[in-house]
Amino acid sequence: MHDGAPQFTVRIAETDEDLRAAQALRYEVFVRELGGSGDLVDHEAGLEQDKFDPYFDHMLVSDTSTDEVVGVYRLLRSDQAAALGQFYSEDEYDLTPLRQSGRKLLELGRSCLHRDYRGGMAMFHLWNGLAEYVAAHDIEVLFGVASFHGTDPAALAQPLSMLNANHLAPEDLRVRSTHYQSMDLLPPGQIDRRTAMLQTPALIKAYLRLGGFVGDGAFVDHDFNTTDVCLILDTARMNARQSRIYTRGSSAE
Repeated sequence: MHDGAPQFTVRIAETDEDLRAAQALRYEVFVRELGGSGDLVDHEAGLEQDKFDPYFDHMLVSDTSTDEVVGVYRLLRSDQAAALGQFYSEDEYDLTPLRQSGRKLLELGRSCLHRDYRGGMAMFHLWNGLAEYVAAHDIEVLFGVASFHGTDPAALAQPLSMLNANHLAPEDLRVRSTHYQSMDLLPPGQIDRRTAMLQTPALIKAYLRLGGFVGDGAFVDHDFNTTDVCLILDTARMNARQSRIYTRGSSAE
């Protein structure tokens, strides 16, 4: 018997209508909530869009009771990036170590949930969908920029310093910010891990639990009113426990 709890479906966008639904949710989160902008943002139609959208796969989570798209993830494989001529993150990070690795890459971005679905099962389904996509395409390394709200690195000294001190990527995966903002802002003795973790967005913490790393340096994105870090997840470095968490999804967001 249906108990009234939301039921979800996960799919890759196939139509213009699907893409507009993803862009509308992104507008609600990234523009209305977080104050972001961009050259191609359509404020009249309420769509957060850019020149990269046609090249990405767009993963959608929908609430079947309303048929509303409540979660999205934007995905770009190596072969799609070749057609585009770049990865999205290359506007912010030098990805040479990843490109030269010879491994199958997947760039993740624009992950968001509708505010009414945060803290529930929607993100679990989004991550399960991502795990299935990774398996289907034999992806070896996942990466993408993730954001802290605001453009003042000094206000983010605790979490940025914690990431730099404890989660810096190994050299073979260590991408570097192209407009370098050091994350080494506090000496180790002044880093309060509890404070740092409280200030760290849940999505970043979820990647850290999976064994993820961060690149060298942050990128201050004034258009989106964010300070970005590059997250890297090497599936070969995940231990058995981390792999189970990943393949079962995550409730973090």
